[in-house]
Amino acid sequence: MITKKRITYIVSNINKALAFEWVVQYLSKDKFELSFILLNPGDSVLERFLIEHKTPFIRISYHGKKDLPGAISQIRQFLKKNQTEVVHCHLFDANVAGLIAARLTGIKKRIFTRHHATFHHQYFPRAVWYDRFINRMASDIIAISENVRHVLIKKEKVNSNKITLIHHGFELEKFREISEEKVNKLKDRYKTLGKYPVIGVISRYFELKGIQYIIPAFKSLLDSYPNAHLVLANATGNYKQEIEQLLQTLPPNSYTEIPFEEDLFSLYQTFDIFIHVSINTDIEAFGQTYVEALAAGIPSIFTLSGVAAEFIQDGKNALVVPFKNSDAITDACKKILADSNLQNTLIENGIKSVEEQFALKHMISKLESLYLENS
Repeated sequence: MITKKRITYIVSNINKALAFEWVVQYLSKDKFELSFILLNPGDSVLERFLIEHKTPFIRISYHGKKDLPGAISQIRQFLKKNQTEVVHCHLFDANVAGLIAARLTGIKKRIFTRHHATFHHQYFPRAVWYDRFINRMASDIIAISENVRHVLIKKEKVNSNKITLIHHGFELEKFREISEEKVNKLKDRYKTLGKYPVIGVISRYFELKGIQYIIPAFKSLLDSYPNAHLVLANATGNYKQEIEQLLQTLPPNSYTEIPFEEDLFSLYQTFDIFIHVSINTDIEAFGQTYVEALAAGIPSIFTLSGVAAEFIQDGKNALVVPFKNSDAITDACKKILADSNLQNTLIENGIKSVEEQFALKHMISKLESLYLENS
Protein backbone atom coordinates (compact mmCIF):
# COMPACT_ATOMS: atom_id res chain seq x y z
CA MET A 1 0.00 0.00 0.00
CA ILE A 2 1.38 3.40 -1.06
CA THR A 3 1.55 5.93 1.77
CA LYS A 4 0.16 9.31 0.80
CA LYS A 5 2.23 12.37 1.60
CA ARG A 6 0.46 14.81 3.91
CA ILE A 7 0.47 18.38 2.55
CA THR A 8 -0.84 21.38 4.51
CA TYR A 9 -1.50 24.70 2.81
CA ILE A 10 -1.32 27.73 5.10
CA VAL A 11 -3.02 30.80 3.63
CA SER A 12 -3.66 34.25 5.09
CA ASN A 13 -6.32 36.87 4.40
CA ILE A 14 -7.85 35.25 1.33
CA ASN A 15 -11.55 35.34 0.54
CA LYS A 16 -11.59 33.58 -2.83
CA ALA A 17 -8.74 32.27 -4.97
CA LEU A 18 -9.27 30.00 -7.96
CA ALA A 19 -5.71 28.67 -7.71
CA PHE A 20 -6.41 26.99 -4.37
CA GLU A 21 -9.71 25.62 -5.63
CA TRP A 22 -7.91 24.07 -8.58
CA VAL A 23 -5.23 22.55 -6.32
CA VAL A 24 -7.97 20.94 -4.23
CA GLN A 25 -9.63 19.52 -7.33
CA TYR A 26 -6.61 18.35 -9.33
CA LEU A 27 -3.72 17.52 -6.99
CA SER A 28 -3.34 13.73 -7.08
CA LYS A 29 -5.63 12.06 -4.54
CA ASP A 30 -3.54 8.90 -4.86
CA LYS A 31 -0.28 10.57 -3.83
CA PHE A 32 -1.31 13.30 -1.40
CA GLU A 33 -3.61 14.07 1.51
CA LEU A 34 -4.30 17.79 1.42
CA SER A 35 -5.38 20.03 4.31
CA PHE A 36 -5.64 23.78 4.85
CA ILE A 37 -5.02 26.28 7.63
CA LEU A 38 -6.78 29.59 6.96
CA LEU A 39 -5.64 32.71 8.80
CA ASN A 40 -8.74 34.83 8.37
CA PRO A 41 -10.87 37.17 10.48
CA GLY A 42 -14.01 35.24 9.52
CA ASP A 43 -15.80 33.12 6.94
CA SER A 44 -14.66 33.13 3.30
CA VAL A 45 -15.58 31.79 -0.12
CA LEU A 46 -12.51 29.55 0.07
CA GLU A 47 -13.65 28.09 3.39
CA ARG A 48 -17.07 27.25 1.96
CA PHE A 49 -15.37 25.64 -1.05
CA LEU A 50 -13.26 23.44 1.25
CA ILE A 51 -16.38 22.35 3.13
CA GLU A 52 -18.16 21.54 -0.14
CA HIS A 53 -15.20 19.47 -1.34
CA LYS A 54 -14.69 17.72 2.01
CA THR A 55 -11.14 19.03 2.40
CA PRO A 56 -9.90 19.10 6.02
CA PHE A 57 -9.14 22.59 7.32
CA ILE A 58 -9.11 24.81 10.35
CA ARG A 59 -9.69 28.54 10.48
CA ILE A 60 -7.56 30.51 12.92
CA SER A 61 -9.11 33.85 13.81
CA TYR A 62 -6.54 36.32 12.57
CA HIS A 63 -6.89 40.10 12.53
CA GLY A 64 -3.26 41.21 12.37
CA LYS A 65 0.24 40.75 13.73
CA LYS A 66 -0.95 40.88 17.35
CA ASP A 67 -2.50 37.46 16.69
CA LEU A 68 0.79 36.03 15.40
CA PRO A 69 1.99 34.22 18.59
CA GLY A 70 -1.36 32.50 19.06
CA ALA A 71 -1.51 31.59 15.38
CA ILE A 72 1.94 29.97 15.52
CA SER A 73 0.87 27.90 18.52
CA GLN A 74 -2.36 26.73 16.88
CA ILE A 75 -0.60 25.93 13.61
CA ARG A 76 1.94 23.78 15.49
CA GLN A 77 -0.85 21.86 17.18
CA PHE A 78 -2.56 21.17 13.86
CA LEU A 79 0.65 20.13 12.10
CA LYS A 80 1.53 17.69 14.89
CA LYS A 81 -1.96 16.20 15.05
CA ASN A 82 -2.19 15.96 11.27
CA GLN A 83 1.34 14.50 10.96
CA THR A 84 2.00 16.98 8.16
CA GLU A 85 5.11 16.25 6.08
CA VAL A 86 5.07 19.24 3.72
CA VAL A 87 3.95 22.78 4.52
CA HIS A 88 3.16 25.19 1.69
CA CYS A 89 2.57 28.81 2.74
CA HIS A 90 0.99 31.66 0.79
CA LEU A 91 1.09 35.39 1.58
CA PHE A 92 2.97 37.38 4.16
CA ASP A 93 1.30 36.54 7.49
CA ALA A 94 0.94 32.88 6.58
CA ASN A 95 4.59 32.77 5.55
CA VAL A 96 5.79 34.13 8.89
CA ALA A 97 3.46 32.09 11.11
CA GLY A 98 3.49 28.94 9.02
CA LEU A 99 7.21 28.66 8.41
CA ILE A 100 8.07 29.34 12.06
CA ALA A 101 5.52 26.78 13.24
CA ALA A 102 6.69 24.21 10.71
CA ARG A 103 10.32 24.64 11.71
CA LEU A 104 9.47 24.36 15.41
CA THR A 105 7.50 21.21 14.63
CA GLY A 106 10.50 19.68 12.85
CA ILE A 107 9.00 19.63 9.35
CA LYS A 108 11.83 19.59 6.83
CA LYS A 109 9.89 20.46 3.68
CA ARG A 110 8.85 24.08 4.25
CA ILE A 111 7.71 25.78 1.04
CA PHE A 112 6.35 29.22 0.36
CA THR A 113 5.25 30.85 -2.87
CA ARG A 114 6.60 34.35 -3.37
CA HIS A 115 3.65 36.44 -4.58
CA HIS A 116 5.37 39.83 -4.80
CA ALA A 117 8.46 41.09 -6.61
CA THR A 118 9.92 44.50 -5.76
CA PHE A 119 6.84 45.81 -3.93
CA HIS A 120 8.57 45.95 -0.54
CA HIS A 121 11.82 47.23 -2.02
CA GLN A 122 9.96 50.12 -3.63
CA TYR A 123 7.25 50.98 -1.10
CA PHE A 124 8.15 49.37 2.26
CA PRO A 125 11.95 48.97 2.55
CA ARG A 126 11.75 47.90 6.20
CA ALA A 127 9.60 44.93 5.17
CA VAL A 128 12.49 43.56 3.10
CA TRP A 129 13.99 42.36 6.41
CA TYR A 130 10.95 40.14 6.89
CA ASP A 131 11.27 38.89 3.32
CA ARG A 132 14.87 37.89 3.99
CA PHE A 133 13.79 36.16 7.23
CA ILE A 134 11.05 34.25 5.38
CA ASN A 135 13.55 33.26 2.69
CA ARG A 136 15.86 31.79 5.34
CA MET A 137 13.06 29.90 7.12
CA ALA A 138 11.97 28.08 3.97
CA SER A 139 13.55 24.95 2.56
CA ASP A 140 12.10 25.76 -0.88
CA ILE A 141 10.81 28.91 -2.54
CA ILE A 142 8.45 28.94 -5.52
CA ALA A 143 9.04 31.87 -7.87
CA ILE A 144 5.95 32.51 -9.98
CA SER A 145 7.87 34.32 -12.73
CA GLU A 146 11.40 34.91 -13.95
CA ASN A 147 11.09 38.43 -12.55
CA VAL A 148 10.45 37.08 -9.04
CA ARG A 149 13.31 34.63 -9.42
CA HIS A 150 15.59 37.49 -10.45
CA VAL A 151 14.54 39.62 -7.45
CA LEU A 152 15.18 36.74 -5.05
CA ILE A 153 18.65 36.01 -6.43
CA LYS A 154 19.92 39.48 -7.31
CA LYS A 155 18.29 41.69 -4.68
CA GLU A 156 17.89 39.28 -1.75
CA LYS A 157 20.84 36.95 -2.37
CA VAL A 158 18.87 33.71 -2.18
CA ASN A 159 20.70 30.57 -3.32
CA SER A 160 19.29 29.69 -6.74
CA ASN A 161 19.18 25.99 -5.77
CA LYS A 162 16.46 26.88 -3.26
CA ILE A 163 14.18 28.36 -5.93
CA THR A 164 11.77 26.53 -8.23
CA LEU A 165 10.09 28.42 -11.06
CA ILE A 166 6.42 27.44 -11.27
CA HIS A 167 4.13 29.70 -13.27
CA HIS A 168 0.53 30.04 -12.18
CA GLY A 169 -1.65 27.55 -14.02
CA PHE A 170 -5.21 28.13 -15.16
CA GLU A 171 -8.25 26.12 -16.15
CA LEU A 172 -8.15 28.06 -19.38
CA GLU A 173 -11.25 26.67 -21.06
CA LYS A 174 -13.44 28.15 -18.31
CA PHE A 175 -12.65 31.63 -19.58
CA ARG A 176 -14.41 30.85 -22.88
CA GLU A 177 -17.16 28.40 -21.92
CA ILE A 178 -19.49 31.16 -20.75
CA SER A 179 -23.25 31.31 -21.23
CA GLU A 180 -24.62 34.40 -22.96
CA GLU A 181 -27.21 34.67 -20.20
CA LYS A 182 -24.54 35.11 -17.52
CA VAL A 183 -22.71 37.72 -19.57
CA ASN A 184 -25.89 39.71 -20.23
CA LYS A 185 -26.78 39.64 -16.54
CA LEU A 186 -23.44 41.23 -15.71
CA LYS A 187 -23.83 43.79 -18.49
CA ASP A 188 -27.21 44.72 -17.07
CA ARG A 189 -25.91 44.84 -13.49
CA TYR A 190 -22.96 47.04 -14.39
CA LYS A 191 -24.81 49.19 -16.94
CA THR A 192 -22.74 48.29 -19.98
CA LEU A 193 -25.57 46.96 -22.17
CA GLY A 194 -25.50 48.84 -25.48
CA LYS A 195 -22.16 50.49 -24.67
CA TYR A 196 -19.23 50.32 -27.11
CA PRO A 197 -16.40 49.91 -26.65
CA VAL A 198 -16.33 48.58 -23.09
CA ILE A 199 -12.82 48.99 -21.73
CA GLY A 200 -12.07 46.53 -18.93
CA VAL A 201 -9.60 46.81 -16.06
CA ILE A 202 -9.29 44.24 -13.28
CA SER A 203 -6.85 45.57 -10.73
CA ARG A 204 -6.82 46.81 -7.17
CA TYR A 205 -6.34 50.52 -6.62
CA PHE A 206 -2.58 50.63 -6.06
CA GLU A 207 -0.23 53.18 -7.62
CA LEU A 208 1.90 50.40 -9.09
CA LYS A 209 -0.98 49.12 -11.26
CA GLY A 210 -1.01 52.24 -13.44
CA ILE A 211 -4.75 52.90 -13.42
CA GLN A 212 -3.92 56.61 -13.11
CA TYR A 213 -2.73 56.43 -16.72
CA ILE A 214 -5.74 54.48 -18.00
CA ILE A 215 -8.36 57.01 -16.89
CA PRO A 216 -6.90 59.97 -18.85
CA ALA A 217 -6.46 57.64 -21.83
CA PHE A 218 -10.13 56.67 -21.61
CA LYS A 219 -11.13 60.34 -21.34
CA SER A 220 -9.35 61.00 -24.62
CA LEU A 221 -10.98 57.93 -26.21
CA LEU A 222 -14.41 59.39 -25.44
CA ASP A 223 -13.75 62.12 -28.01
CA SER A 224 -13.84 59.48 -30.76
CA TYR A 225 -16.14 56.97 -29.03
CA PRO A 226 -18.65 58.93 -26.89
CA ASN A 227 -20.57 55.74 -26.07
CA ALA A 228 -17.50 54.05 -24.58
CA HIS A 229 -17.63 52.72 -21.03
CA LEU A 230 -14.83 52.03 -18.55
CA VAL A 231 -15.15 49.17 -16.06
CA LEU A 232 -12.82 49.14 -13.05
CA ALA A 233 -13.07 45.82 -11.18
CA ASN A 234 -11.43 45.01 -7.82
CA ALA A 235 -11.96 48.70 -7.10
CA THR A 236 -10.42 48.87 -3.63
CA GLY A 237 -6.97 49.79 -2.38
CA ASN A 238 -4.77 52.45 -0.85
CA TYR A 239 -4.72 54.57 -4.03
CA LYS A 240 -8.50 54.94 -4.09
CA GLN A 241 -8.57 58.66 -3.28
CA GLU A 242 -6.32 59.50 -6.21
CA ILE A 243 -8.33 57.27 -8.55
CA GLU A 244 -11.62 58.82 -7.42
CA GLN A 245 -10.28 62.30 -8.19
CA LEU A 246 -9.38 61.22 -11.71
CA LEU A 247 -12.79 59.58 -12.21
CA GLN A 248 -14.45 62.90 -11.43
CA THR A 249 -13.02 64.18 -14.71
CA LEU A 250 -15.17 61.66 -16.62
CA PRO A 251 -18.89 61.87 -17.41
CA PRO A 252 -20.64 60.14 -14.47
CA ASN A 253 -22.40 57.57 -16.68
CA SER A 254 -19.23 56.59 -18.56
CA TYR A 255 -17.67 54.29 -15.97
CA THR A 256 -18.49 51.59 -13.42
CA GLU A 257 -16.54 50.61 -10.30
CA ILE A 258 -16.87 47.02 -9.08
CA PRO A 259 -15.43 46.29 -5.61
CA PHE A 260 -15.76 42.51 -6.05
CA GLU A 261 -17.19 40.20 -8.69
CA GLU A 262 -16.93 36.48 -8.04
CA ASP A 263 -17.71 35.44 -11.63
CA LEU A 264 -14.54 36.70 -13.33
CA PHE A 265 -15.01 34.26 -16.20
CA SER A 266 -18.20 36.02 -17.30
CA LEU A 267 -16.91 39.49 -16.44
CA TYR A 268 -14.10 39.26 -19.01
CA GLN A 269 -16.68 38.54 -21.71
CA THR A 270 -18.33 41.92 -21.09
CA PHE A 271 -15.17 43.70 -22.31
CA ASP A 272 -14.22 44.72 -25.85
CA ILE A 273 -10.67 45.68 -24.85
CA PHE A 274 -8.70 44.81 -21.70
CA ILE A 275 -5.92 46.98 -20.26
CA HIS A 276 -3.24 46.23 -17.65
CA VAL A 277 -0.37 48.71 -17.47
CA SER A 278 1.79 48.28 -14.35
CA ILE A 279 4.28 51.12 -13.95
CA ASN A 280 7.68 49.42 -14.37
CA THR A 281 9.37 46.18 -15.39
CA ASP A 282 10.03 44.77 -11.93
CA ILE A 283 6.99 45.70 -9.85
CA GLU A 284 4.60 42.99 -11.08
CA ALA A 285 5.31 39.56 -9.61
CA PHE A 286 3.18 37.72 -12.15
CA GLY A 287 0.02 39.48 -13.31
CA GLN A 288 -2.71 36.87 -13.64
CA THR A 289 -4.81 39.22 -15.72
CA TYR A 290 -2.24 39.00 -18.54
CA VAL A 291 -3.12 35.32 -18.89
CA GLU A 292 -6.82 35.53 -18.03
CA ALA A 293 -7.64 38.24 -20.56
CA LEU A 294 -5.93 36.36 -23.39
CA ALA A 295 -7.54 33.09 -22.33
CA ALA A 296 -10.91 34.87 -22.50
CA GLY A 297 -10.15 36.00 -26.05
CA ILE A 298 -10.16 39.73 -25.31
CA PRO A 299 -7.86 42.02 -27.37
CA SER A 300 -5.50 43.48 -24.78
CA ILE A 301 -3.11 46.33 -24.12
CA PHE A 302 -0.22 45.69 -21.73
CA THR A 303 3.02 47.04 -20.38
CA LEU A 304 5.80 44.47 -20.06
CA SER A 305 5.91 43.82 -16.33
CA GLY A 306 5.96 40.54 -14.41
CA VAL A 307 5.30 37.46 -16.50
CA ALA A 308 4.29 39.54 -19.53
CA ALA A 309 7.97 40.04 -20.35
CA GLU A 310 8.25 36.27 -20.84
CA PHE A 311 5.56 35.76 -23.46
CA ILE A 312 3.83 38.93 -24.68
CA GLN A 313 4.83 40.04 -28.19
CA ASP A 314 3.68 43.41 -29.47
CA GLY A 315 1.23 43.08 -32.35
CA LYS A 316 1.14 39.29 -32.10
CA ASN A 317 -0.79 38.39 -28.93
CA ALA A 318 -1.34 41.89 -27.46
CA LEU A 319 -0.40 45.52 -28.01
CA VAL A 320 2.47 46.71 -25.84
CA VAL A 321 2.65 50.33 -24.64
CA PRO A 322 5.41 52.20 -22.80
CA PHE A 323 5.17 52.64 -19.04
CA LYS A 324 3.23 55.63 -17.69
CA ASN A 325 1.96 56.76 -21.10
CA SER A 326 -1.73 57.68 -21.40
CA ASP A 327 -1.43 58.84 -25.03
CA ALA A 328 0.01 55.48 -26.07
CA ILE A 329 -2.89 53.69 -24.35
CA THR A 330 -5.43 55.82 -26.21
CA ASP A 331 -3.66 55.20 -29.53
CA ALA A 332 -3.54 51.44 -28.90
CA CYS A 333 -7.29 51.37 -28.17
CA LYS A 334 -8.03 53.22 -31.41
CA LYS A 335 -5.72 50.90 -33.36
CA ILE A 336 -7.55 47.80 -32.10
CA LEU A 337 -11.01 49.27 -32.65
CA ALA A 338 -10.20 50.35 -36.23
CA ASP A 339 -8.80 47.01 -37.41
CA SER A 340 -10.88 43.82 -37.23
CA ASN A 341 -8.00 41.78 -38.68
CA LEU A 342 -5.76 42.94 -35.83
CA GLN A 343 -8.48 42.04 -33.34
CA ASN A 344 -8.71 38.51 -34.73
CA THR A 345 -4.91 38.12 -34.77
CA LEU A 346 -4.60 39.18 -31.13
CA ILE A 347 -7.44 36.90 -30.07
CA GLU A 348 -6.17 33.80 -31.90
CA ASN A 349 -2.53 34.21 -30.92
CA GLY A 350 -3.42 35.23 -27.37
CA ILE A 351 -5.39 32.05 -26.77
CA LYS A 352 -2.67 29.91 -28.34
CA SER A 353 0.15 31.50 -26.32
CA VAL A 354 -1.47 30.98 -22.92
CA GLU A 355 -2.50 27.42 -23.75
CA GLU A 356 1.13 26.59 -24.49
CA GLN A 357 2.56 28.00 -21.25
CA PHE A 358 -0.10 28.34 -18.57
CA ALA A 359 -2.31 25.28 -18.72
CA LEU A 360 -3.25 24.08 -15.24
CA LYS A 361 -1.70 20.65 -15.79
CA HIS A 362 1.78 22.19 -16.00
CA MET A 363 1.47 23.87 -12.58
CA ILE A 364 -0.02 20.79 -10.90
CA SER A 365 2.68 18.51 -12.31
CA LYS A 366 5.49 20.78 -11.09
CA LEU A 367 3.92 21.15 -7.64
CA GLU A 368 3.60 17.39 -7.27
CA SER A 369 7.23 16.89 -8.26
CA LEU A 370 8.35 19.47 -5.68
CA TYR A 371 6.25 17.91 -2.91
CA LEU A 372 7.72 14.48 -3.60
CA GLU A 373 11.34 15.69 -3.54
CA ASN A 374 13.32 15.00 -0.40
CA SER A 375 14.40 18.06 1.57
